[in-house]
Amino acid sequence: MSRLVVARRVLVGLLAVIVVVAVVAGVLVVTALRSSLPTHSGEATLPDLSAAVTVKRDDSGVPHIYGDSVTDLARAQGYVHAQERFFEMDLRRHITAGRLAELVGPAGVQTDKVIRTMGWRRIAEEELPTLEPETRQVLQAYADGVNRYLRGRSPGDVSAEYTVLGLQNPLGDIEEWTPVDSLAWLKAMAWDLRGDYSDELARARLTGRVSRAQIADIYPTYDAEAHPPILSTDEWSPGATSAAPAAASAPDETTGPRARAAYAQVEKALHAVPQLVGRGEGVGSNSWVVSGARTASGKPLLANDPHLGVSQPGIWIQNSLSCRTVGPECPLDVSGFSFAGVPGVVIGHNGRIAWGFTNLGPDVTDFYLERVVGQTYLRDGDWEPVTTREETIKVAGHADQRITVRATAHGPIMSDVLASARDAGSRAPTAAEGDENQDYAVSLAWTGLQPGKTADAILGFNLASNFDEFRTAARSFAVPAQNLVYADTDGHIGYQAPGLVPIRRAAVAKTPPGYWPAPGWDSSYDWKGYVSFDDLPWVLDPEDGVVVAANQEVTSSRTPFLTTEWDHGFRSTRIAQRLEKLEKATPADMASVQMDDEDLFARTLVPALLKVPLEVREGETGEQDLLDFTEGARDLLRDWDYSTPASDSDASSAAAYYNAVWRNLCELTFDDELPADMKSDGGARWRAAVTRLLEDPDNAWWDNRLTPNITEGRDEILRQALVEARLELTTELGKDPQGWDWGKLHRLTLQHRVLGGDAVPGPVRWLFNEGPYDMPGGSAIVNANGWSTSEGYRVNWAPSMRMVVDLSDLDRSTWVNQTGVSGHVLDDHYADQVGDWVAGRQRAWPFTAGAVDATDPDVLTLRPDSAPSGP
Repeated sequence: MSRLVVARRVLVGLLAVIVVVAVVAGVLVVTALRSSLPTHSGEATLPDLSAAVTVKRDDSGVPHIYGDSVTDLARAQGYVHAQERFFEMDLRRHITAGRLAELVGPAGVQTDKVIRTMGWRRIAEEELPTLEPETRQVLQAYADGVNRYLRGRSPGDVSAEYTVLGLQNPLGDIEEWTPVDSLAWLKAMAWDLRGDYSDELARARLTGRVSRAQIADIYPTYDAEAHPPILSTDEWSPGATSAAPAAASAPDETTGPRARAAYAQVEKALHAVPQLVGRGEGVGSNSWVVSGARTASGKPLLANDPHLGVSQPGIWIQNSLSCRTVGPECPLDVSGFSFAGVPGVVIGHNGRIAWGFTNLGPDVTDFYLERVVGQTYLRDGDWEPVTTREETIKVAGHADQRITVRATAHGPIMSDVLASARDAGSRAPTAAEGDENQDYAVSLAWTGLQPGKTADAILGFNLASNFDEFRTAARSFAVPAQNLVYADTDGHIGYQAPGLVPIRRAAVAKTPPGYWPAPGWDSSYDWKGYVSFDDLPWVLDPEDGVVVAANQEVTSSRTPFLTTEWDHGFRSTRIAQRLEKLEKATPADMASVQMDDEDLFARTLVPALLKVPLEVREGETGEQDLLDFTEGARDLLRDWDYSTPASDSDASSAAAYYNAVWRNLCELTFDDELPADMKSDGGARWRAAVTRLLEDPDNAWWDNRLTPNITEGRDEILRQALVEARLELTTELGKDPQGWDWGKLHRLTLQHRVLGGDAVPGPVRWLFNEGPYDMPGGSAIVNANGWSTSEGYRVNWAPSMRMVVDLSDLDRSTWVNQTGVSGHVLDDHYADQVGDWVAGRQRAWPFTAGAVDATDPDVLTLRPDSAPSGP
């Protein structure tokens, strides 16, 4: 038993001596913690199995499941997921169905309103009958396994969180799991991983506030020369290329003052949706694959570390699903990372192929400004009826709430979600401004609101044995669109971009499609269908033997149009630099690259910072002592190697100061002109913007609007950032720069989604949260422990897992999860991988039966007997 588990149990005992109320709560928590721990060995009954299934949990607690049919394996996977993570599954189910308030009370109402308006679960219900029969069978078998584990158990027997929540609001019995619950979670994943929606709204809101040229400055075009795309023009060049315009125009009638107010309210409503897997730059990822010609073994290596939101437990659960005899009757033999609540393996490898994901991020959302009169809206000169439906939101401990959801041909009207949003959008200026009977609304078109077949794709990936079969499965991968990297045991490597990508006209001539919100009354702005899968970029066995996909531009070709909102390529470029130096790469080399913490952008910014004079200029008043004080900190940057370790080195001290300068620079340069909810986050886009602004010392962005009688230029803002960072770190970390450490600023707490927040008593938070940890790396860095310059230095997204697959010997592959397999706070595997994950260590990834048995696993046998028995 780990010391951490022992300490937690001691704390549970101490809870009972605080106050009388805490005595009762402490007893309940102790009971819940103990009673909800699952049994990992022995026997249990799982009806409807065709034969017994064996679950072997290795020394990391990872379940390796062995059976004689695909549906048997799915049924057992559902049982095991319910054992380890059911509260997480149920929380996701409540969120995706717009029923969070049933669990957490009034705090969930706003979330429920937004999700009911979009109708995630309704779309999942439509999706289920369109899936392949085999997929539906797997989904149902998985649900049956979940429900067998739940049968006869009270909520407190399933997870301690129910007991804690029940202290505040009465909770009903747990509902049975259904296949639609699994599909709805895929909708939630797609929502967080969609591309461009926030930037489309942001650009529209900025019109009239700053010039169009300034908007173009902070949405710079992708620099393919400095940061090569995933595929070269030789590998993918289906059509003529053309760059996006430096400064695009928007239709005036959709960007007036009141329209901008409407967009702001819509954005607030959408922000009510919890970040389930991450959002913004925090849904970036690294992946790459190297051919056997460049490896020590002569076979490919594949690496992946998706960057998502941080939480306890982590987003993924590791598992394996293996037929005892792999063949036509039972072809499944797969291992990797799954979502609790979804059958199969999402990212990983089977006995023949391996695959990884990074977010492709195509523009798959559009907002439409609608002209509305009563319950009709204008469309091509005619008034069409707005569709409506009523929704009832149940609130734990409180009265039900009813909402009316309205929609147009484009999609749900999002400006109806909050009363203030409707009021703010009611007078958006258009050509019909004089019509006093006319209201204005904002609707949303999103590919995720169309029934899709992503669940078919997941099963297809699990069963594929070559690149053709893998691409066939990828045809069904609708949302979220991903970069897929591929390798197989025959030595092939490849790449495929799948997903639904809309075809639509540009808002105005020379403007990229979807760049601005569109006028809903003109159907020429409607989507014209979707890009054919055959027209999406892909490659097999590129000549240079490597594919790096880290959210950068896929190809310089504008055919088909995917997006203007690429990650600007600092991570992908650094990965390519590291791989170029490896002659015969090993799995350890791949893991080392994943932990690379060089800030590539610092190579541009630091020389500019070192050139700025730190002296009182003629005619100025000021103290040279302050500037000399600052010089003592700036000296840290002179010999800095641009790495960002957490502690105990000159590089860590320099990284602390550099990042403080960067945060202050973003605030001084941009935040004086941006709305309070649109402050710069300091990510890759802002780095790309500053790269170009450094070459334009008199650009309007350098001038601080908060000093109306002074016009600042580049050097003055850089100087102020140096000084402010010195003063800030003196307060935070001490006067001596040599004692500064980046990790003392850049910290991570893995927070439980329900019981980890400030509203929860401290001892309970301590039980369910992990950390804080001092972290290396940062935004736009390969070791992407991301942070936002507008929110401080805390880590708010990070690698959700890391894996390296060795196609020469799958048992030599390595992996690590962000937290652990278990979702139970007193389980030894609740957080046992965190230390390795923070340090950059990966664990052995046993795949073959012999490798699993060598870990001395706990063995649970699930039998098909009809009589209930066992755990």
